[in-house]
Amino acid sequence: MSDGQQQARLNENADDTLTQQVHQQFLAARKKKTNYVRLVQLAILLLFFSCWEMAARLKWIDVLLFSYPTKVFKLLWDKLLDGSLLPHVGVTVVETIIGFVLGTLFGTALAVVIWWSPFLSRVLDPYIVVLNSMPKVALGPLFIVGLGPGLLSIIATTLSITVIITTLVVYGSFKEVDNNYVKVVTLFGGNQRKVFLKAILPASFPAIVSTLKVNVGLAWIGVIVGEFLVSQMGLGYLIIYGFQVFNFTLVISTLFVIAIVATVMYQIVSNLEKRMTKHR
Repeated sequence: MSDGQQQARLNENADDTLTQQVHQQFLAARKKKTNYVRLVQLAILLLFFSCWEMAARLKWIDVLLFSYPTKVFKLLWDKLLDGSLLPHVGVTVVETIIGFVLGTLFGTALAVVIWWSPFLSRVLDPYIVVLNSMPKVALGPLFIVGLGPGLLSIIATTLSITVIITTLVVYGSFKEVDNNYVKVVTLFGGNQRKVFLKAILPASFPAIVSTLKVNVGLAWIGVIVGEFLVSQMGLGYLIIYGFQVFNFTLVISTLFVIAIVATVMYQIVSNLEKRMTKHR
């Protein structure tokens, strides 16, 4: 190997080393910033609980209505020990998962059908707008009468929220796909099916995946509202029961559980979204 080639190899190795160092510094800085954000978030949470506890102890707030953190956590701990909390959590989580999955599938399928038929899209457009604007709680009594006071009514209430939103979001992403993609597939002899599979669906994939995170929150709303109306088990039932017996500590404790479980479910779906996007 000549001296020029050796020098070029040394320069190349030096450039690679410098690139690796810059990348490592970038990762370290990003990790440091993430840790700082997490620390601030934790500090805000602890400050909130401390102020809440102090306000209750000093009688600045009515503890009968607003309770206080130590009492809430004690109630949750007692219910965990006696096994009366987990069955309610399990029922609500199962109902939420069912509503989440069915709402996503049905909403996406309806969006595909509407995109496939422009005539059907024009026919259904005003009905979708009306259904989207209608308060879903108002449909609850109809579901109870038609499906009975049970799981089906709760799932129907959840679907009334998730399906319409999913349809609007996914169909909107279909319409926003660059028309040049469609022209390219058409020029190569592609029919409507090929256009959808080769152009529309791949370009809309990020929007469809993002809809999963939206549907997590919507599914929780639908299930809790459904449990308010008909359930005798679940976290929504605990909230209604707490109001009925004037036990607002139970109400607030249940809200804490909902926040925790919903956050965990959201993070699972968020990680699933990252994996699907990365795999794609």
